[in-house]
Amino acid sequence: MTTLHIAPGDSAGGSLFQAIRGVGRTEEVLRFRDDLSCGPIDSDDHSARMAWWARFYEMPEVENDIETFWNRVATTGDRLIVWFSRRSASELAFFLALADRLGNRPYDIVDIAGTVSIMPADRLATLLGSERPITAHEREEAHRQWRQLRRENAPFRVVSPAGLVSAPIDHFDSLLIEQATPEWQQMARVVGAAMAHSSEPYYQVGDLMLLTRIVALVEAGKLLADGDPWDMRACKVRLPG
Repeated sequence: MTTLHIAPGDSAGGSLFQAIRGVGRTEEVLRFRDDLSCGPIDSDDHSARMAWWARFYEMPEVENDIETFWNRVATTGDRLIVWFSRRSASELAFFLALADRLGNRPYDIVDIAGTVSIMPADRLATLLGSERPITAHEREEAHRQWRQLRRENAPFRVVSPAGLVSAPIDHFDSLLIEQATPEWQQMARVVGAAMAHSSEPYYQVGDLMLLTRIVALVEAGKLLADGDPWDMRACKVRLPG
């Protein structure tokens, strides 16, 4: 039986592919290209997710990739090894959704202490062979958590000591305002600082979602913008007053 490694994102998939090839193995890596820590999750219709993402940028090829991903997962007879981290909101959301889809099918997991998406290939290589079968309790708990999150269908999902939990649309607003100053700063710097502050002890959110919240704060008058707030590299922001 051939082995299929399932990675929680493009970056994770690239690093995992390098790790596998670096030790002379030829197993395939299947990458999940959605981020289920944000946006609607109450429908299994992939087009609903893509319509939501299209509000921010065009990604027609990603829609095809996501559909191909789920079809491959549903039909493959390969041995599955699922990589993820419980410290990353996007990776944990990926795992819960995948576990819910896989149901009672057997598969192995590599539940790492860091995050797959930012771990270097050489470190991932040291984890090859450390996979273990998912337990019945883990399977049932993942199913319960994901069904609860889908019912709530919140704008964000974040990692807490209790696991992945729903969060409101303004969850990261105070963090962004804390990074702003009375002086003009490049928006990219504010977003980067917010991401850094939100990454300990958990990796919670990506730059695109923080960008959308800065735009909302500008529209609400809680931040001032010099330039187009959708242009993170060119625009500057500061506190009012």
